[in-house]
Amino acid sequence: MNKKSLITLVTTIVISLFFSTSTFAATIFWEPLTYFNPSTWQKADGYSNGNMFNCTWRANNANFTSDGKLKLGLTSSAQNKFDCGEYRTTNKYGYGKYEVSMKPAKNTGIVSSFFTYTGPANGTQWDEIDIEFLGKDTTKVQFNYYTNGVGGHEKVINLGFDASAGFHTYAFDWQPGSIKWYVDGVLKHTATANIPKTPGQIMMNLWNGAGVDEWLGSYNGANPLYAEYDWVKYTGN
Repeated sequence: MNKKSLITLVTTIVISLFFSTSTFAATIFWEPLTYFNPSTWQKADGYSNGNMFNCTWRANNANFTSDGKLKLGLTSSAQNKFDCGEYRTTNKYGYGKYEVSMKPAKNTGIVSSFFTYTGPANGTQWDEIDIEFLGKDTTKVQFNYYTNGVGGHEKVINLGFDASAGFHTYAFDWQPGSIKWYVDGVLKHTATANIPKTPGQIMMNLWNGAGVDEWLGSYNGANPLYAEYDWVKYTGN
């Protein structure tokens, strides 16, 4: 067994030791995104979120590179349509610190993300905490959150580097009275009003927008485009 296979095996064993229910896991969760692990992850497939999402989620657009990275793709499909990629946990997670090492895609009209989400389809209110990269300017990152469907908390931060040029660590620490966002371990923004409370899935996606040009810029149809993710970590309270 080679070193990479051994690391993957050990990681899988550690993951299997989580204590969880079918809907909520509370523990320390760390996983290198080297392969598809269906016991802890899902690939969105065969449907569209509609409205501003100008693509259809396809399982084939969530793949793994030879050097051990998750690669989400935005590609063209039949009849001038587009396919995009989303990867998400099977379990839900609550208060704690969420971290990711990622490299977003760069192009006008697109979003690369790392976030938590739950909503009516899961039998809950819509609660969400976001780290989003708008491909029109990847020298910035946008933080946001929704509590029972109420958003409007966007905060755009200048990074001082081009996020699409390499991997960096992005994080948020979600507590009952606050959310704190970090870039490479440095605190960048704190929110304290109307904080979400409902456990959600950890999610990553890449998509192109329609009808939101003021926010994302106009998508020019360029493809294929890719966002890459190296690892994900959750440290619960």
